[in-house]
Amino acid sequence: MDSIDSIDSIDKINMLKSMIAQSGRIAFLGGAGVSTESGIPDFRSENGYFDAIRKFGQPPEELLSHTFFMQHPDIFFSYYKSTLLAAGAKPNKAHYALAMLEKAGKLTAVITQNIDGLHQMAGSKNVLELHGSIFRNYCMSCRKSYTAQEVQRFDGVPRCSCGGIIKPDVVLYEEGLDQNVLRSAITHIMRADMLIVGGTSLNVYPANGLIDYYRGSRLVLINKSETNYDGRADLVIHDFIGKVLSEATEGIK
Repeated sequence: MDSIDSIDSIDKINMLKSMIAQSGRIAFLGGAGVSTESGIPDFRSENGYFDAIRKFGQPPEELLSHTFFMQHPDIFFSYYKSTLLAAGAKPNKAHYALAMLEKAGKLTAVITQNIDGLHQMAGSKNVLELHGSIFRNYCMSCRKSYTAQEVQRFDGVPRCSCGGIIKPDVVLYEEGLDQNVLRSAITHIMRADMLIVGGTSLNVYPANGLIDYYRGSRLVLINKSETNYDGRADLVIHDFIGKVLSEATEGIK
């Protein structure tokens, strides 16, 4: 552990390959950094989603809150449809590498904080979306379902045929996580013989809480910048996650 930072990138990729080869129950926990290589901004960096929100005149935590959504749905949807509905985004190397690991029988679950649906587009089947998905939308009155494309086509606030407001199935501030999804994520992490955490600074709950459920000896952190959990990991790689995972999974079928 003390010398892990002195290991060069090639050796770290080889170490990751070896860990994957030795594992049969891998869980992956990912954040916004997994999708930045698909052209989707993260939230807190310069030119990220929070910068875009500030242009609407409200603090990010306020505009993306349940209270603001209920009181000012017109402003919320003006932002949501122009920014969060990432039309045209495609999966990148990280998404495809994870889907391949699942197909090979090594990866049991992708646990993601992202709402963009790119893991499913890449072929992953067992995706646990902690914060929901832009692709699921429902009427708050009659619960009728709507697609993201249907929501995008509405002028102003999207409304159901019954008159109710259509809400994206995403977790806003002041809203709780889906407890079934959270319990499933915890179960997969507790049962995993390897946990790969990627594209997240681990500064936000639940990511920084979920990692505590892992008790194995193959904890891998892949992120462009350092995290407060680097010292706990068995392997730390500061690089693009798409590059790392595609190289580390090359040849696995």
